[in-house]
Amino acid sequence: MEAAPADCDPIAETELAPMIDTAAKGHELQPKLLRAVMEKESAFRPCAVSPKGAQGLMQLMPDTAGQFGVSDVFDPKQNIEAGATFLKQLLDKYKGDIGMALGAYNAGSSTVDQAGGIPNIAETRDYVDAILKKIALPPAEPRPVVH
Repeated sequence: MEAAPADCDPIAETELAPMIDTAAKGHELQPKLLRAVMEKESAFRPCAVSPKGAQGLMQLMPDTAGQFGVSDVFDPKQNIEAGATFLKQLLDKYKGDIGMALGAYNAGSSTVDQAGGIPNIAETRDYVDAILKKIALPPAEPRPVVH
């Protein structure tokens, strides 16, 4: 999900870093993973809205935001916390496979499950590979889900 051009400036690093660190620590995530997802999703713009309706720093869909009790999707702290919670759930679901979790964050778990791995959707493959490159992991190879 590429964020639409936003009418706000990226959030200041001095404000952003502690929120990333707190959410990452609270959900046992690598801060650089959370940061890379956020950068890809919104370019750190808290008011970003995608053409598909995803909102805020972590580009939460309205149903996802509701699932995690977000009252203001454009509040950076709430958005990061919900995005981190969601990312951690996906990592747990896919047994720590970052590529699969990122694929599900982008395309949805049902799409990843149906594909038996990272779906062969150009946007999703580019999304996963860009984030893996950003956090210095090799590009994802499609592989079946082991149940």
